[in-house]
Amino acid sequence: MRRALPLACLSLAFSLSSFQSFAQSDRFAYAITDLTKDGMGWNALRKLDLQTGQYSDVLLNGTDVRKTAYDAVSKKELAPQTDPKWGNLFQSPFSTGVAAAAYDRKHNRLYYTPMFVDQLRYIDLKSMKVYFVTGQSFSGAGDMHNDEAKIITRMVIAADGYGYAISNDGSSFVRFSTGKKPTVERLGELVDDPANKGISIHNRCSSFGGDMIADDDGNLYILTARNHVFKVNTEIKVATHLGAIQNLPANFTVNGAVVDGNGDLLVSSAVDASAYYEVNPKDWQASPYKGLSAVFRSSDLANSNVLATARTKEITTVVAPTDRFAKLVAVYPNPVTSSRISVQFNKVPKGEYTLQFTDMLGRSVMQRRVSITSQNQLQEILLNESHAKGLYMVKVLDAGKQSVFTQKVMVQ
Repeated sequence: MRRALPLACLSLAFSLSSFQSFAQSDRFAYAITDLTKDGMGWNALRKLDLQTGQYSDVLLNGTDVRKTAYDAVSKKELAPQTDPKWGNLFQSPFSTGVAAAAYDRKHNRLYYTPMFVDQLRYIDLKSMKVYFVTGQSFSGAGDMHNDEAKIITRMVIAADGYGYAISNDGSSFVRFSTGKKPTVERLGELVDDPANKGISIHNRCSSFGGDMIADDDGNLYILTARNHVFKVNTEIKVATHLGAIQNLPANFTVNGAVVDGNGDLLVSSAVDASAYYEVNPKDWQASPYKGLSAVFRSSDLANSNVLATARTKEITTVVAPTDRFAKLVAVYPNPVTSSRISVQFNKVPKGEYTLQFTDMLGRSVMQRRVSITSQNQLQEILLNESHAKGLYMVKVLDAGKQSVFTQKVMVQ
């Protein structure tokens, strides 16, 4: 998996040339809209044909409290349910409205979670039956009533087949499986890349809302309602600010996003009904999407396309681990949640080495000499409380002071 890239390399990170393993295929997007043309309630599911620009009729009325719900594991019909706060609205498919949905092409399902209801649900798009994942909360954030920070507003099915979801404030990062028995795994909170220069993934003014897409290399991209873009490394949970989308109208809020059939991004707004916009991921420049004659305001878009990334020498130089011993040395855990980091040497040639621990500016935090005398040797790095949270580099130098291993780690 690729790590988050320094800003200097961002312009090299994207390519619109097709990547065969994940060639763009969907020429449509599912859209969460209002039941009416000019409404702003997120209670209806439609399908948008990106070639003709035509919306389908309502595929599912999310306000229908008479709609039967089924258990996602047993597939048995659920008894009608009520909630102390939402009453029988809880029983309706979309309950309190939906701002996060993801299309699972393999199983032909649309996964989603209602705002203010901490539950994963999905629609079987063949039968249009609605399934609730019962017995486990989704984000685990607790009561969401009138607390927009906890709401899940970003969701996508990534190239690895798992679904990922992120709350408004970035404190709930969730992964879920999409098989016969959906399981939910809470990954913790996102961490700001030190290079973000004060633009935090947790900031209400810049980073709440929006939608999320995935690329073919294991990364996620959050496009916030304030039109900022963050790249999320799912392995170390680091969010790197890439910039802001340019040339959008002043009142346009990005609320839905998908990769279109050409490899660009298509974004919708829950506020501005003048147009959808096409965004070039090379430079984040937006232009009106000309394929649509009229648009519905939309709180979310979903399809299965992923962003194709380039494989270039400049990118691979910042991928960790790197260098000659990339397959012979392992650093764990990553991210680091305690004061101890383990460095495992596996069949490294015997000799004298230097183990360095540096910050992202290259400043040495810790350094020690290591004498490798066996095929499987473990060396530990002990951190003290003065080490700030953030990204660091673990390096191994040979006797000639040449780098033979580099690994980026996140200290939490």
